[in-house]
Amino acid sequence: MLFARGAVAVHRDDGVPSRVMGALVAGQLPPLPPALVGMFVTGVLLSIGVAGTDDLAVFAPAVALLLTGPGSSHPHDGRLDWLVPPILRLTEYGFTAAVGFAHGVPPWLVFALLGAVVFHHYDVVNRVREGLRPPLWLAAAGLGWDGRMLLIALGGITGQVVPVFVLLALYLWGLFGWEGFTCWAPVPRSGRGPSAGGTPG
Repeated sequence: MLFARGAVAVHRDDGVPSRVMGALVAGQLPPLPPALVGMFVTGVLLSIGVAGTDDLAVFAPAVALLLTGPGSSHPHDGRLDWLVPPILRLTEYGFTAAVGFAHGVPPWLVFALLGAVVFHHYDVVNRVREGLRPPLWLAAAGLGWDGRMLLIALGGITGQVVPVFVLLALYLWGLFGWEGFTCWAPVPRSGRGPSAGGTPG
């Protein structure tokens, strides 16, 4: 683990690139301002891309990563820092949907991919409520919001958006579904939470 993460920070769902960038600044960068700027710039680039110039839209993940990644190591203990995870969710979901629909991905496939990510985020919320943390390997294996956006962008650059959506949806549903099942299935109905599926904070 590159740095201590509080409950709010766990909800960020950072991938390896953001964590490495966060380690470089050692928690000195407040997380909210760069997240807001990253969301705004990403939205502008997407609006330009969806309007007809798709090439610009693929730069959105890089922009969001460069602006938001360094704030990942901050303890997120500010009064409004709880807004950072929802901002990252909005940025990722919006980017995924915009690229998918702009490149003719079937709606059911867009929703299938988004559904896998939403399932994962909901699972993390429940674990944190039980005083647990997701396994450390799950964040890296799930690619994080940054890794998923970069892969989708790569699909846009190479003209392989549909295959990327298919492979990513299958992979994430398999990963998050299986890990979630093995974590929660052994829990008694009256139990407080999973005892082996997460690590204590």
